[in-house]
Amino acid sequence: MATNFDRTQPLGGLPPKHVLEDGGYEAKFKNRLELEEALTLCKTTLEENLKKNINLVRVSAPMFVTRSSGFNDNLNGVERPATFEPRDFPGTHLEVPFSLAKWKRWALHYYGLEPGKGIVTDFRGLRCDDDVDFTHSLYVDQFDWEKVLTPEDRNIEYLKETVKGIYKAVYDTEQVLCNKYGYESLLPEELVFATSDDMIKEYPHATPKERENILCKKHKAVFFIGIGGLKEDGELRHDGRAPDYDDWITQRPDGGYGLNGDLLVWNPLLQQSFELSSMGIRVNPETLIKQLDLCKVPERRNFVWHKMLLDGTLPQTIGGGIGQSRTCQFMLRCAHIGEVQHGWYNPKEVDVLKKKGINLLGLGEFEADPAAMSQ
Repeated sequence: MATNFDRTQPLGGLPPKHVLEDGGYEAKFKNRLELEEALTLCKTTLEENLKKNINLVRVSAPMFVTRSSGFNDNLNGVERPATFEPRDFPGTHLEVPFSLAKWKRWALHYYGLEPGKGIVTDFRGLRCDDDVDFTHSLYVDQFDWEKVLTPEDRNIEYLKETVKGIYKAVYDTEQVLCNKYGYESLLPEELVFATSDDMIKEYPHATPKERENILCKKHKAVFFIGIGGLKEDGELRHDGRAPDYDDWITQRPDGGYGLNGDLLVWNPLLQQSFELSSMGIRVNPETLIKQLDLCKVPERRNFVWHKMLLDGTLPQTIGGGIGQSRTCQFMLRCAHIGEVQHGWYNPKEVDVLKKKGINLLGLGEFEADPAAMSQ
């Protein structure tokens, strides 16, 4: 999800102005323990629905991987991972993953899963270079999932069928929460599929975020196909993607490119599109080589993970991540992601939010906030 951080403002991570106005927002949950119970219900219901709908089994996941393995997700290729050296092993660099995009594919091989079956993990990570705002945190928690497919399944129809199963899991989770806590559902029963290629043709002068807003305001729930890669003018087609997990260069029957996409919904509180998930059919050896070359990082072929993919050890897969806190923020109608997770945010913004009645978990409770004072 593209950042909402506004670098032109001194407090650029705050929610939109209309939310901060008097009467612009009132939290659904006043009691902290009731909020925690709702968070647990949201996460457990969504996980169970995911496992049922797209045939996943829950497995444990690593907190860190070695740099030399190439198992860490490179995101857009410029972000710094949180790194440390074990005390007794100087020179060994361990990294907290940005996501488990690559690790999951190895795990499918490790656990020996057959086509049609997959795994899901309760992933926790750190993203030190993320802009911190009302939808982004340095702390990442998501349901990272991956599923084995056959070479014949590497097509847009298989992607769409998988997306439908995931969206049904999201929709059914919202129904459970709305029924329990007595507020109105926002999600339509069916979602709409759209492509970045078509939206660029229809709205050539709009920004990617503006195109998302147009789609989501109209349809309420959209799977936006074709993320990553460049337009003819050399600019990003629609957001960035690392070259070694999603396939963003394969041409589809509709003439567009990419077998991946983002699950977006319309957030009426924030008055903008809101990403819940990113997913896609993963690169095969052929597309991996092409995308590495396009991104000018052919040396990655020498990493352990890349060698395993190129020599056929790793299976063909589809996978993605569903943001837990992001989904909870939407489902529980919260204005700031810090209302549903213990994170760190600009202390000056925390103070503004508290005065507006927006209380972040564990922050702003002291005159000199311990979470902001450490050097």
